[in-house]
Amino acid sequence: MRALSATGAFIGVIVALFLALAPAAEATTSPSPSPSSSSQQQFPNTISGFLRNSGQPLSGVKITAKGNGFEGSTTSSSSGAWSISVPTQGSYQVTLDESTLPSGVKLADGQENPRTVTFNQTSNLSTIFAFGAGITVHQVSFFATLANRLVAGLSFGLLLALSAVGLSLIFGTTGLTNFAHGEMVTLGAVIAFSLSANGVPYWLALIAGLLSGAVFGYVQDAFLWKPLRRRGTGLVPMMIVSIGLALAARYVILFFFGGATQQLPGAQTEDIDLGIVSVSPNNLMSLLISAVVIALIGIVLLRTRLGKATRAVADNPALAAASGIDVDRVIRIVWVTGGLLAALGGILWAYYRPGVTFNMGQQILLMIFAGVTLGGLGTVFGALVGSIVVGIFVELTTVFGLTSDLKYVGALVIMILVLLFRPQGILGRRERVG
Repeated sequence: MRALSATGAFIGVIVALFLALAPAAEATTSPSPSPSSSSQQQFPNTISGFLRNSGQPLSGVKITAKGNGFEGSTTSSSSGAWSISVPTQGSYQVTLDESTLPSGVKLADGQENPRTVTFNQTSNLSTIFAFGAGITVHQVSFFATLANRLVAGLSFGLLLALSAVGLSLIFGTTGLTNFAHGEMVTLGAVIAFSLSANGVPYWLALIAGLLSGAVFGYVQDAFLWKPLRRRGTGLVPMMIVSIGLALAARYVILFFFGGATQQLPGAQTEDIDLGIVSVSPNNLMSLLISAVVIALIGIVLLRTRLGKATRAVADNPALAAASGIDVDRVIRIVWVTGGLLAALGGILWAYYRPGVTFNMGQQILLMIFAGVTLGGLGTVFGALVGSIVVGIFVELTTVFGLTSDLKYVGALVIMILVLLFRPQGILGRRERVG
């Protein structure tokens, strides 16, 4: 009963944080641009934006996108919205036809036209053209870019840590490297979107998304991993089973959810200027929620009987059982908690990208493993430190010239280097073999 009460209180805290911070994000949300040309062929990826001059929409302005063997154009609608669907992701040259601008309206000085835009982990790419006499578009300084990437990396690292902590708890108590953890990440975001899209209040859809991850973790342990443990199945066969489970769950989600990228409520927001740093409300909300939740997990692990029992099982299951600890119960709670944290990480990841896709958990799984490996396998606080390092490293690579499409390769580089030079990780313990 105490475990159920703690879980309920934990979910309540998360929902309260979302509801407390969500209105600010929704207040700055712009409506999603809709295609202004009905004759344009529809593709799964879109480049879009709004054209406004002194707050007034600009209609009838021609925009052209060209690249990857494709060329398409559209005109802005009465609201100033424009959208061009493109067949594949990649880099495109977007050109605004200045001859179609209303009389007296011109692009701001220094505004790039044409410009090259590149898709990055999303199917909806937005680009903004600034207008106005006397307005000059200045290039952002290197230090401002560095500060912005540091904040983005911290936010990304903390949301990685949510999933990494759950994965680390599972590995610490069972020794299992669970490749289906990415699908628990996906499930939370998919359930939250599906319910909210069908008219369910956002707070209720959020709770359902979190609970779906917890239920998935419970079902996995109760009907798959516990029976395999009782049969004495080795860790390598169990790891292979987890790979099969990941593939099966991923394509079940694809069958029901589809392959398109969908947006959660309030996903499109304008950045908030905080001095030298500009951060979106969603990233700020993600950073705060992740920090609070991870702090709660740390308090539970260090200050409660359940946390001490969890650490005892992770350290030595046989000795913990001999001391009167119900090992199976602790493992079950760990699976539920790990699923809950993964679902929360998936929802925040959907806002960070932004977008919900059937394979979003697969895309982030390598970075989760990199964070866990860097911090130390089975070490909860190591997973936190490792995830923050990975998040910051991944975001900073773009500052120093690496293209955005390759920045996630940095997670793989980190994992390889750690395994080569410090296999136990930052906070892991060196083990003697033999």
